[in-house]
Amino acid sequence: MAALKSPTVAAVAPRLIARFLSAAVVGQASLAFPLLPRPGHFTGLRLSPQSDSPLSAPITSRNKNTSSTSRNKKTSGFSIMAPAKADVRVKAILPAEVGLTKALEPVVPQIAVTASNIDVSEWKGDILIVGVFEGGFGKDVNGVFESAELKKIDDSLGGIFGEIVVDEDFSGKPGQSTSARVSGRGFKRVGFVGLGKPKTVSSKTWKSLGESVGTIVKPAQAKSVAVLVANPPDLSSEAKESAASAIALGTILGLFEDTRFKSESKKPLLEKLEIVGLGSDAAVTEKLNQTLKVSTGVIFAKQLVNAPPNVLIPSVLADEAENLTSAYSDVLTVKILDEEACKELKMGSYLGVAAASTNPPKFIHIQYKPPTGEVKTRLAIIGKGLTFDSGGYNLKTGPGSMIELMKFDMGGAAATIGAAKAVAEVKPAGVEVNFIVAACENMISGGGMRPGDILTASNGKTIEVNNTDAEGRLTLADALVYACHLKVDKIVDLATLTGACIIALGNDIGGMFTPNDALAEELSSASHAAGEKLWRMPMEESYWEMMKSGIADMVNTGGRPGGSITAALFLKQFVDENIPWAHLDIAGPVWSNDKKSATGFAVATLLNWVVKNSS
Repeated sequence: MAALKSPTVAAVAPRLIARFLSAAVVGQASLAFPLLPRPGHFTGLRLSPQSDSPLSAPITSRNKNTSSTSRNKKTSGFSIMAPAKADVRVKAILPAEVGLTKALEPVVPQIAVTASNIDVSEWKGDILIVGVFEGGFGKDVNGVFESAELKKIDDSLGGIFGEIVVDEDFSGKPGQSTSARVSGRGFKRVGFVGLGKPKTVSSKTWKSLGESVGTIVKPAQAKSVAVLVANPPDLSSEAKESAASAIALGTILGLFEDTRFKSESKKPLLEKLEIVGLGSDAAVTEKLNQTLKVSTGVIFAKQLVNAPPNVLIPSVLADEAENLTSAYSDVLTVKILDEEACKELKMGSYLGVAAASTNPPKFIHIQYKPPTGEVKTRLAIIGKGLTFDSGGYNLKTGPGSMIELMKFDMGGAAATIGAAKAVAEVKPAGVEVNFIVAACENMISGGGMRPGDILTASNGKTIEVNNTDAEGRLTLADALVYACHLKVDKIVDLATLTGACIIALGNDIGGMFTPNDALAEELSSASHAAGEKLWRMPMEESYWEMMKSGIADMVNTGGRPGGSITAALFLKQFVDENIPWAHLDIAGPVWSNDKKSATGFAVATLLNWVVKNSS
């Protein structure tokens, strides 16, 4: 029997959402700008000593007297003939009960970053690191440098640069790096890092130089380091500011190690970073200060993704959102909608995914408003928030399924909340930003979503589930509808959505899907400035044929061919066509296999995009 769409959804949903948007839960504490988030502000640090009680009382905007509605009633907004659900939910498994894991205090870099134009021969510290572009090298030891600039640096270093070029065949190619001890100088070691061809320079180049600084500094246990670009291409003042910023961000992120879940943690020793030769005026200093603020959001996102799924359950993610808004209560407010509130909003698609887990879902809405001035632009950023994805009944099995890494399936949510922190630090004027996460787990149980089920989203559209492992788009569907009811001017969602995007673009590039050219240009510019790579993908409308169902409005996956495209086309069904919208598939770059750690990808891009839309 075909599932029928409730005739009341379209009329009722806007009023219901408006009711929930009329009030905000505001944090009480204020916090002056820290270099990095305060201890205890990160994931998993507030484990309940009483395992029988929740970590915190549920924070909702719904009326406490509102009664719940059974799933098998027509008025629930779910599909007719949906299976009845037991009235008594199994008690949520708290983090302290699974594995007895408790996080240590987070240890993050605390670095003073400055810029100068001093002669490096006069610099005093532990390590001098020189970034070198390809070109300007001779062919023999008697004429190693064709470039007068490189020759000058070699002379100031007592000839050690020339020795390394000859002995180690150093030519400035990307990925090359080496270091050596020096004597008779104000510093103990010198390192050289290849930057590639000058014509290919980008923010990614400078960020990679900073990450290399971290690699060289950690084993040397250095407390102070200077970074010099030996033979830079011609750069405008603005380009120099951006270069210094990217070097600083790369250094901080390169030094950061998430040791909260190790038996012992090591404190980073680096205290001072001096960037030489890229300017030293007030504009550079201001850019570096903003970089430090960005780094707080990126590291926060990395820690959220790194946290194991027995610690970071949906309620803990909601708890983190509440603590974040308490820390920045001058500009942030938060609403946490519980399961009953989401039922009232007819979020059948989202709740269908959440149904199998004993850990209840939490719908998170953080709102940023500037401390002063008029709001001229309203934005929404939506992050996929699967704190663990087993695949459901389409269980992730076999080599390559990556089920052991499915804690990173909330990488979009982490980037969204990390961006909220960065935006709260920078405080851009004239722009309101709504950060939205539909957090839940995709598990297996007798009451869980099955292949063949039909779900009804909050805009009334029906979805035949032909694959329970294509669950992220189901949660995003209701989040997108919610965002549209906020009457925002632009929407960006980001998600670890498809393995197909990894196959197409690899592990370093995110896929960008949007029918709006202007928004595509905004995001491309923002990602380029952040040193993060996005590639615009096609929205091939003819592929929608693969997404049609015989008994519902659509299926939730069209199969393997063009999988990332059909996923984006699915999401488009839940967006108001008058609102510019983009979908970012970040399944590849959210995680580093080499470092076995989250990357914090997209936080810097999102901040740049918000600032671009500020006034």
